[in-house]
This record gives sequence, structure tokens and C-alpha cells, in this order.
Amino acid sequence: MNSYTYARALQVALIGIAVTGSATLARADIKDYEFQLVDKSVKKGDAVISVRLVHKPDGKPVPDAVIFAKRLDMAPDGMETMKTTIEPMPSTEPGIYKFKAEVTMEGGWRLSLAAKVQGETGTVENKLVIKATP
Repeated sequence: MNSYTYARALQVALIGIAVTGSATLARADIKDYEFQLVDKSVKKGDAVISVRLVHKPDGKPVPDAVIFAKRLDMAPDGMETMKTTIEPMPSTEPGIYKFKAEVTMEGGWRLSLAAKVQGETGTVENKLVIKATP
């Protein structure tokens, strides 16, 4: 083989790598992800709230997201300033995220979450409404 053939083979290989690399970098839109409540109600008192992070187009759970913002307040009942502490808990299921909260009153509670999904740019943000019962 002469140097022209080597140069041509190298050029084809580099183009193939560039095309393959750009295809693997193409990811979903951050709007293709959402949090969903596992249970829409909790008992008043010490509550465990479970949410599922899913990729909407295929319905698959999304494990290993980094949840960096969380808030639980009574905005659905017009008391946005009434909030409570919320702490992450371990989960054994991929794509399920659990939180422990002190739910002090019956009624509607809004769970606000923000997370980063690995390999994606942008932030997944959702506000979910939970009903606290006696």
C-alpha cells in the first residue's frame, strides 16, 4: 500500500469516529423527563414520599439523577409559606427516589423537585401535589 491509501483509510476512519461520536452525544431533551408520584396520598405525621423519575418517550425509570432542590409546602391549600423539612432516603429500586417528611397537617401539599440527569444538559423540574390524610 502506498501513502495515499493509508491517508485515505485514516480519513475514512476519522470520519466514522466523528459520526459515531456525534450520534452517541445526541441525547433526549430535558423536557422528556418527569417526576411522578408513586402514591398520591400520605398519612399525616412522619411520611415517606416516593417519586419515580421517568424518560417519557419510553417510560423507562431514570436511575442516578442528582436531586439538588426539594421543597414541601401547602401551596395547594393557599398556604405556600407553610413548609416542612424533607430529607432524602435510600431506595432499592432504580429510578425511585424517597423522601422523609414531617407532614404536620391534613390537606394538599406541593412537592417541588429539581434534578440533573446524567448525560443531559438542563434541569428536570416538577411540582407534584400530594394529599395528606388522617
